[in-house]
Amino acid sequence: MNSAARNMAIDHAIMNSVRAGRSSPTIRFYRWKPSAVSIGCFQSMNDEVNVERCGAAGVAYVRRLTGGGAVYHDINGEITYSIIGKEELFPKNIIDSYKLICNWIIESLSRLGIKAEFAPINDIVVAGKKISGNAQTRREGILLQHGTVLYKVDVGEMFSLLNVAKEKISDKMIKSAEERVTSVSAHSDASIEELYAALLSGFTEGKNFSYGSLSEEEKDEAETLEREIYSTYEWNFSR
Repeated sequence: MNSAARNMAIDHAIMNSVRAGRSSPTIRFYRWKPSAVSIGCFQSMNDEVNVERCGAAGVAYVRRLTGGGAVYHDINGEITYSIIGKEELFPKNIIDSYKLICNWIIESLSRLGIKAEFAPINDIVVAGKKISGNAQTRREGILLQHGTVLYKVDVGEMFSLLNVAKEKISDKMIKSAEERVTSVSAHSDASIEELYAALLSGFTEGKNFSYGSLSEEEKDEAETLEREIYSTYEWNFSR
């Protein structure tokens, strides 16, 4: 587990390493410690996140390289993945590339007895409810897609950290959100460790792969990117 700023810095460092030919295409699974909120590259932190509440709750916040909306990353409630590789490995069409990668998640969930479906542009649903959201960016020939697979969800906690509405959060709002979002724990007795095992299997089946760790160069660059970009006020509150 890594901090929010470190997780984003690691993905960024791997992108640079793959672009330079120092690393192979990479699949990474990770969690967030402490819990965190991430916002899309084009969002406003103050518009999307209750920064004061996050501070009081010990929840971090960070701006992503990718687009999309604000996401609450509960330390015990989800697994995040990232896929990093040269653009030529993926369909040029954005929706087709989302579908390709999201199908790996769908296959993973099937291993837990969960029937999921791709919901364009970039969601995965179970019985019509969202279980996974995904975001992508393409920069200088490299594709980065990352997303979350919800293991369990606390909508009340999520709403308290996001600026979902100006009025006080109501039971009706929470119930409405619970009707749109679901999680692995709502459909399976699998542990979060078993979810990880299913994701690992679903993402790698039929592929030649090896386990690896960050190179010393990637570690050094990630530390620099964390310090100079992802931990800074200028980056996180740039809009």
